[in-house]
Amino acid sequence: MFACVKAVADEVPAGEAMFFRSFFAIPVLLAWLVYRGEFPHKLVAVDPMGHVWRGMMGSFAMGLGFLAVGLLPLPEAVAIGYTAPFMVTILAAMFLGERIRLVRFASLLLGLFGVFLVVFPTFSNTELTAATRLQTIGVFAALMAAMFSALAQVFARKLVATESTGAIVFYFSCMSSLLSLMTLPFGWVVPSLPALALLLTGGLLGGIGQILLTESYRHAEVAVIAPFEYSSILLAMLIGYFVFSEVPTPLMLLGVALIVTAGVIIILRERRLGIARIPKAKGAVPNQS
Repeated sequence: MFACVKAVADEVPAGEAMFFRSFFAIPVLLAWLVYRGEFPHKLVAVDPMGHVWRGMMGSFAMGLGFLAVGLLPLPEAVAIGYTAPFMVTILAAMFLGERIRLVRFASLLLGLFGVFLVVFPTFSNTELTAATRLQTIGVFAALMAAMFSALAQVFARKLVATESTGAIVFYFSCMSSLLSLMTLPFGWVVPSLPALALLLTGGLLGGIGQILLTESYRHAEVAVIAPFEYSSILLAMLIGYFVFSEVPTPLMLLGVALIVTAGVIIILRERRLGIARIPKAKGAVPNQS
């Protein structure tokens, strides 16, 4: 999906790409709900304002992410996007009262250092060329996208208590489609046929990806699935190299490795703490081994 967006970035604005990604994912979702026999009753919204806030945060994240993909090498944009779990940790502590223990704090620092290594070449370049300015904008857009993505995840944590997965994905797609139309005054274009094909493909891939990810969480724990999501960084490197001729630097590879390591540690730590809480909830004494 990101590769499709990047391929048309020189021709199509990020807001327009966001519309195609959001709007053309809706038919895929509705077909999936019909197939599962969950249409239309699973689209009932118990917390409408929760969907609005989650949709706004997710839409900002998507738009800024698409902007970053157009300005940065694909692996760099994807890697910076994976700082969202670190920001979720910080936001959950601020707004949900969750404690940041030593392991998570150390992993957080490790991941942020990895981000520093990834973006260091951009900010260390003293030549203020047009390309450098665009890359700097891309880095800030990617970081802001990660922050809004983290906020969207915090709102989603509250929504899952009352809303179905179909409703969450559906109203997010509708919200992001509507918000993307607000970028019309900023230079939407009539895409060429190849660009249109890529935009439609990106929307379909985005919808299918959401469905597959949702289904995966039905059959395995988050701690099992989440590390596999980091394979997208490897795929981004391969696509970037073979399609866009982007060669990752050793410093970027090291930074990506630290980001992935920190993210996996946080995920595994959360799983271990979750297992430890179960005996406490039942009034039993947890195993200390």
